[in-house]
Amino acid sequence: MAQYKNFLERFFKYISIDTKSDEDSETCPSTKGQLELGALLTAELKAMGIQAEQDKDGYVYASIPANTSDKKTVGFIAHMDTSPDLDGKCINPQVIQYRGGDIRLNERYTMTVKDFPALKMLEGEELVVTSGDTLLGADDKAGVTIIMEVAQYLIEHPELKHGEIKIGFTPDEEIGRGADRFDVKKFGADFAYTVDGGPLGELEYENFNAASAKIKIAGRNVHPGSAKDIMINAIEVALDFHRCLPAAERPEHTAGYEGFYLLTDITGSVESCECSYIIRDHSQEKFEHKKTLMKQAADFINAKYGAVLELTLTDSYYNMREKVEPHMEIIDLAKSAFEACGVQPHVKPIRGGTDGARLSYMGLPCPNIFTGGYNFHGRYEFIPTASLKKGIDVVLEIIKQLAK
Repeated sequence: MAQYKNFLERFFKYISIDTKSDEDSETCPSTKGQLELGALLTAELKAMGIQAEQDKDGYVYASIPANTSDKKTVGFIAHMDTSPDLDGKCINPQVIQYRGGDIRLNERYTMTVKDFPALKMLEGEELVVTSGDTLLGADDKAGVTIIMEVAQYLIEHPELKHGEIKIGFTPDEEIGRGADRFDVKKFGADFAYTVDGGPLGELEYENFNAASAKIKIAGRNVHPGSAKDIMINAIEVALDFHRCLPAAERPEHTAGYEGFYLLTDITGSVESCECSYIIRDHSQEKFEHKKTLMKQAADFINAKYGAVLELTLTDSYYNMREKVEPHMEIIDLAKSAFEACGVQPHVKPIRGGTDGARLSYMGLPCPNIFTGGYNFHGRYEFIPTASLKKGIDVVLEIIKQLAK
C-alpha cells in the first residue's frame, strides 16, 4: 500500500487544537476552537489546489473534480469537535512501542490490561496514548486526518483515476448537532461515508435511536429544624425519579443491541435541581417505550410531590439502517475495499451515533467506517498508528474501486 510520510504529524497538529463542543452554547459551532480547526483545514485544502470553503456556521466543504467520466460522486465526512467530557487540547501525546502489560500515562493514571483487555491484541504495535490529562481526540481527528491524507495523496498522484469526491467536516457532532446545518444539496454526493468508527475493521450502518431528557425540579426549602411535612428536597426528588428507571438498563450493564438510560449530569440544592439524561436503543419500539417510561416516572413523581418536576424530551437522531439497507451496494463496496487492504470487515451496530445517521434521513446514505481508535471520550483513549494508516488505505481503495 501507499506510504504517507506526514500522517502522524498531521494528526498531532489537529489534536493540539481544543475543539471540545459545549452543549450549553447556543452558537454554531458551539466553541471557537472548531472555527479555528475548520479555518486551518480549509487553508490546507486550498494550498493543495482543492476548492474548499468554510461557511458561516463552521462547516467545511471541499470538492476534488473527477478525472474520469460516468462515475458516482462519493463523499467522506468527519467531525471536528471532541467530547466535552474532558479537556480537548492534547499537546503531549505519547508514542510508545507496546510490549504488553499496563501503560502508565502519568503518576496518577495507568491504563491496565485488566480494565482494557483489548490491549492484549495489540502487543508489538506502535500506539499513540495521552499524557493522562486530556483525551486524545482521535474521535474524530483521526477521521479528519485520514480524509486530509487521502486528499493530499490524490493531488500528488493524478494518475489515480477517480470520480468526483466530496469532503465535509462538521462541528458539534458530540452534542448531537453535527448535521443540523449540513447542506446535503450543496455537498453534492450520491452517497458518503463518515470516517468516525473505532477499532480496525469496523463497518457500521446501524446505530442507536437517540433522545435527550432535561429534568427541572422545584423544591421547597425551609429550616431543617422545622421541615417536617413542609420541606421538599429537590435532590431527593431527583434521586427518587432516577430510581424509577430500570437499573439494569444503564450503560455499564448493557452491550450489543441493548439500549440504556444514562444520567449524564446532575446539579442542584434543596431548593432546585436539574438533571440531564440520554436515552438510546437500536429498536424503535424499545426506544419509544423508554421515553414513555420516563414520562410515566415524571407523572409518578408529580403525583407524589405535587407539580414539582418538569420533563423535556428531545429526539436527537434515529437508526440509519432503514435508510442504508436500500443501498447495500455501498456496504458491499466498503467490504470489498477493506478486504483488498487486508482488513477483515466487522459489521456491527454502533453503540452510539454519527452524523451519518442524521444525514441518511436527509437523503444522503452514509454508513460509518473505522478510524482505528479505542476508548473514545476519555483519558484512556488511544490509537495504533498502523490502524490510522490503514484507514487511509481503505478510503483510497474505496475511491479506486468506485472508478473501475
